[in-house]
Amino acid sequence: MIRPYLTTTRGVLFDSDCIKTMRLLRPEIADCIFADPPFNLGKDYNSKFNDKVEQAEYYDWCREWILEGTRLLKPGGAFFIYATPEIAVRFAGFLNERLTFRHWIALSMKGTYSRGKKLYPAHYTLLYYTRGEPNTFNGLRTPIPACRHCGRDIKDYGGHRNKLNPEGLNLTDFWEDTSPNRHKKYKARKGVNELKLIIPERAILISTNPGDFVFDPFGGGGSTYQAAEMHGRNWLGTELYDCHYIKTRLTESFPVSVNRTPNFNIMDLFTNENSKSKVLRGRKRKSL
Repeated sequence: MIRPYLTTTRGVLFDSDCIKTMRLLRPEIADCIFADPPFNLGKDYNSKFNDKVEQAEYYDWCREWILEGTRLLKPGGAFFIYATPEIAVRFAGFLNERLTFRHWIALSMKGTYSRGKKLYPAHYTLLYYTRGEPNTFNGLRTPIPACRHCGRDIKDYGGHRNKLNPEGLNLTDFWEDTSPNRHKKYKARKGVNELKLIIPERAILISTNPGDFVFDPFGGGGSTYQAAEMHGRNWLGTELYDCHYIKTRLTESFPVSVNRTPNFNIMDLFTNENSKSKVLRGRKRKSL
């Protein structure tokens, strides 16, 4: 029996397997899907999760959740996947089966140590696909980069500095301000590098409007759900092992919203009455 682990006025979190939950959901519910899956690198997440299985098993599993995600995406909806370049190449093949490629966004990764007979891998990948032409595309701007010591511009704009928009530069497909949170004070989970909030936040702001629906199948530290709450988007999430960290994060950031009835009907997300009863039976919720 699957019950919500946590509800807020904007969202619902299930402590359940993402694929099992996704199969119960009706199609075309999500305006945006953001996924930061495990990379199968043998990483220790301080949980029971096994991050090192046979490569074929890993990619079979990934293909299954990715294609299930495409079923949940509305026409014109956006699908973002954060990954290393090596596995993003494989993920792109799965996405190409059903969706339209829009961007391979490079997110800078700080460091200079060598990797044997390879160039230093200086970026992660954020794949951006849509189901046909996007329903929503909001152009974003970033601050004009300045030296933190002297305050002057870091880049030369060829004599056209006075023509730049005072609100900042147009966001490109190369993001230089997104290195992982490695300091413990920025981590929701002890010993686990956290995805910077700005990454799912930008994905959500680019592809959705207030009131739209966001789905993240790998809750992790909860950054996607925090971004959705911050910007008035409804959300649905699954996470097998770290739901208590997500609950703490959202409770600290949105105490009035947590453990409240969502402003949407959870039952409407599921395919039939049997699925609805499996998910919701026995759930006690507070009213506003």
